Amino acid sequence: MRIGFIGTGTMGTPIAACLIRAGHSLAVYDRRAEATTDLCAQGAVRAESAFAAARDSEVVFTSLPGPAEFEAATLEPQTGILAGLRPGATHVDLTTNAPKTVARVAQACAARGVDLIDAPVSGRPPTMTVMVGASDAAFVKYRPLFEAIAANVFHVGPSGAGATAKLVTQYLGYTNFIAAIEGMLIAAKAGIDLATLARIVPVSAGQSRTFDNIPRGVFPRGFAAGGTLDIVAKDVELACQLARDVGAPAMLGTLASDFYKRAQAAGWGQEGFPVVARVLEALAGVELRPSGDQG
Repeated sequence: MRIGFIGTGTMGTPIAACLIRAGHSLAVYDRRAEATTDLCAQGAVRAESAFAAARDSEVVFTSLPGPAEFEAATLEPQTGILAGLRPGATHVDLTTNAPKTVARVAQACAARGVDLIDAPVSGRPPTMTVMVGASDAAFVKYRPLFEAIAANVFHVGPSGAGATAKLVTQYLGYTNFIAAIEGMLIAAKAGIDLATLARIVPVSAGQSRTFDNIPRGVFPRGFAAGGTLDIVAKDVELACQLARDVGAPAMLGTLASDFYKRAQAAGWGQEGFPVVARVLEALAGVELRPSGDQG
């Protein structure tokens, strides 16, 4: 297929590379032209705008920071994706998005004869998970593209359902991370060796993928992770807003969101999200360091 790909950052570049390896022809665009260099070396063609990437494409993918960037890239009248797409084309959005934004943009796309599929992802390609919001027919038609970039492909429901599923998974993971930090701080103040406890948790009731960021990112004090604090704070707040929109409780998520926002206010937005531990450590008056690593 002729594919346009807009947003070739940390996630977009390896996803686009999977599509190239699957034999598709890509026109790529990013606001930072240098972000497309690696893909061009693999055979992609650099486009001068989102409009240009969309103009000759059957399908356009977007992988952008959030709802505002997605809506602007799609609907900008002169240089946007929708202005460039022809009737009958499809826009596949990989962004962690707000369902209300998806619905609004989908309506604008439909008025131009363009189908919008929301397909946010979790993990890293090609072993990641993709959650697809699309009609049955559209899912069947484009499933080979999803299988080229992800090991786990789920058709969640109609347009908007993918965004909802992704926000729920973000809510679960990053609210749980705050609970995991609190549990480790309880242990630290009670005198339990944290290194030992970090080996117990993964084989006990407390196991979770996000917990692994504590021994991996918090103990060494580097706070490295796959996502920045700014991205996680945005996703948790979007999930809490979704809960408000549908009338569901989100008390734990609201508290977690506050901690991530406090960490942002401290100026740590571009660090890995485990840096939020510093906010809770300050409240507890202790740092999460294994025994023998108190320097």
